[in-house]
Amino acid sequence: MVQETIFSKIIRREVPSDIVYQDELVTAFRDINPQAPTHILIVPNKLIPTANDVAAEDEAALGRLFTVAAKLAAQEGIAADGFRLLVNCNRYGGQEIYHLHMHLIGGRPLGPMLLKTMDDRR
Repeated sequence: MVQETIFSKIIRREVPSDIVYQDELVTAFRDINPQAPTHILIVPNKLIPTANDVAAEDEAALGRLFTVAAKLAAQEGIAADGFRLLVNCNRYGGQEIYHLHMHLIGGRPLGPMLLKTMDDRR
């Protein structure tokens, strides 16, 4: 059984949020704990818990995540300098809310994605 999340309530506008984009497939809103000057979450309106739960019928919504990310990056003025798109999956991947979502992060140099120690490289 799929558990409803805070994102479902944001999509239905039952919880206040700074929504910057919404259509029939996806909703985008500013992260309440931004990690960069621009930090927007883009979520499918359908509750898909993790990337492991994606099905063929979700392809249109997942493609829309990327087209909306590009549109918002341009609107935010971060497209030319660059930005990061990030999707976490499950606990080890850093997922905290089990409603698939994409982070659009930018507005400053972000540095390497993962830092490896010498021990990790062996």
